[in-house]
Order: sequence, then structure tokens, then C-alpha cells
Amino acid sequence: MIEEGIVNNKRVIDPSEKSPVKRTQEISLRPRTLNDYIGQNEIKKNLLIAIAAAKKRKEPLEHILVHGPAGLGKTTLSHIISNEMGVNIKMTSGPALEKQGDLASILTNLKEFDVLFIDEIHRLRPAIEEVLYTAMEDFGIDIIIGQGPSARSVRLSIPRFTLIGATTKMSMLSSPLRDRFGNVFKLNFYSDEDILAIVKRTSRILNFEIDEDAAAKIAKSSRQTPRIANRLLKRIRDFAEVNNQKKITLNNAKEGLASLGIDELGLDQQDRDLLKILIEKFNGGPVGISAIAAAASEEQATIEEVYEPFLIKLGFVERTQRGRTARKPAYQHLGLEYNPVDFSIK
Repeated sequence: MIEEGIVNNKRVIDPSEKSPVKRTQEISLRPRTLNDYIGQNEIKKNLLIAIAAAKKRKEPLEHILVHGPAGLGKTTLSHIISNEMGVNIKMTSGPALEKQGDLASILTNLKEFDVLFIDEIHRLRPAIEEVLYTAMEDFGIDIIIGQGPSARSVRLSIPRFTLIGATTKMSMLSSPLRDRFGNVFKLNFYSDEDILAIVKRTSRILNFEIDEDAAAKIAKSSRQTPRIANRLLKRIRDFAEVNNQKKITLNNAKEGLASLGIDELGLDQQDRDLLKILIEKFNGGPVGISAIAAAASEEQATIEEVYEPFLIKLGFVERTQRGRTARKPAYQHLGLEYNPVDFSIK
């Protein structure tokens, strides 16, 4: 059952939601080369040069750190890099590496020039980071043999490889780890034109026609995020198929988005409720994030990582030293009178 933008207790427009089923579906939609990758033009230009130079020198690509909000293509970019280099890619995540032996096992099984992708790299444990330092710089790992006074450290060589780290929280990376990356790229929210091109490309891959107006409507409601654009397109395709239509029309798009509770800017009911809490309960702020989380019955981290980035991008919410503040566009979008409290009056 679909109600107010929730599917099986998951937000349809949650860019961080990556269930195994959705991941499998999205793999076929991912571009395989930089030429097919839409948007992020500066990053593509720099990567093309770096990859060409590495191939010419017959060396592995320098380690790469990719950061930015969820759903913008960090994992996709890692697959493209491995394809462009003509090597294999091994994938893991920071939380999955619980002990040093986990990382050592992965590193020793790599082949020359392979890519190791670590998602949520900011969540690596300090002890595992220490192993990663020597692996990144010297292509070796130190292991301890024996116990007590007779214990000794032995350096084990590993194949030269490229580490690609992905994070949504750049500030949580330790300086020693961050400084060991030769390339640092920030993924930005996509333009409406790029999202429109992604929607059209996905419809071609799905072999389902879409009207220009319908594609533009979906793109406008996709929060400038490719993952959400693809997800909305699939859901709206369902509405067209149920109505025995072979093409997604503007009416299909409007019907689907309305049923999912998503407005013209891509905000769902939870986004709007959060803004109403900030405006109506706290007079538009400033108010601390902990108070907002308590009033919304949400975890503080969820508000900071899922809700806020796009609301701030739209200019609806501002982070200040005193706390969060609702700005005039938020009032206008909700149809509320803009009458903020003037805290400068003593």
C-alpha cells in the first residue's frame, strides 16, 4: 500500500535508502563509462585525465575520495572508474570491517591495479585505519607473528591497488586518512537539465516511452538526485501500466506524485511536517536540532543526513550558531504568513 510517500515504511524519496532489491534493480541503470555518465562535468574531466595518465604510466590510479549527499552517484562513479581502467572492483563498507583481519583478507586477495571501494569510509574503526595507512602508501600491511616478548612485526606485500572511499560526512574523516587520498571529489546536486536527461535515459533503458512534459515533471520532483529520479520513474511507470498505457503521460506523472505525497519541489509529507514543526512550534527558530528531533519523533542523525541537505539547498532552512531557522521561501511554499520573531530586540 502506498500512502503519503511511504512504501513499506520507507520514504520513496529517501536518497540513502538502498535495499538489496532496489540495488539489484539500479545496477542495470548505471552508466558504465564516463561518456555515458550525466552531470558532474568537472569531475569527469579530471578523471579522464587521471585515468589516461595512469594507463600511460602503467600504474594504478591514485587513491580517490568522493564525498557528497546520498544518492548522487558515488558508487556508480567507482564502477565507472574500474571499467575505464579495465580492472576488477571489490566493494565493502566501513561498518562491515570489524577487525584488522577483515581488511587484510580483502587486500591480499586483490589483483594488480584492482579497485577497492569502501562506502561510508568515515565509519572505519581507528585500528583498521592504521592498517589502511601502510596499504595506501607502501602497498603493504604489517602483521604480528607470535605473542609476548617473542612477538615480531612482519611486512606483507600486497598488489598495487586504487582505494576509492565514499562518504557523506567529510568532517568525520581523520586528517591522516584524508591526506592520503591523491584525488578528492565533491559530488554536487544535479541541475534540472541533467536530471531530465537521466529520466529520459532511464526510460529508454526500461523500454518505456515518456512524454517530454511528464519527464520534466518527474525531474522537477526528484530533489536533484539521480537515485530518486530513477525510483520515481519506476513508480510512475506502475501507474501507467495499471491503466494499460504504453507511455508515461503528464497525467500519469501528476497522479503518481500526488499518490506518493510528493509536491512540485520534491518534498514529501515528512519534509512539510518538519517545516511546520519549525515554523509553528518554534516560531521559525532559531532552535536546536535536538529539540526539532524530539518534536518530530525522529533521530537527530536522520534529520541532519536525510531531511536537511535538500531543505538547506532550497533555501528553506538555515543553520545558524543559535540553531535552525526557517527562511521566507519555506513559509511561502507552505502558504503561511511570514512573520518571524526579531531576536535582536532586547
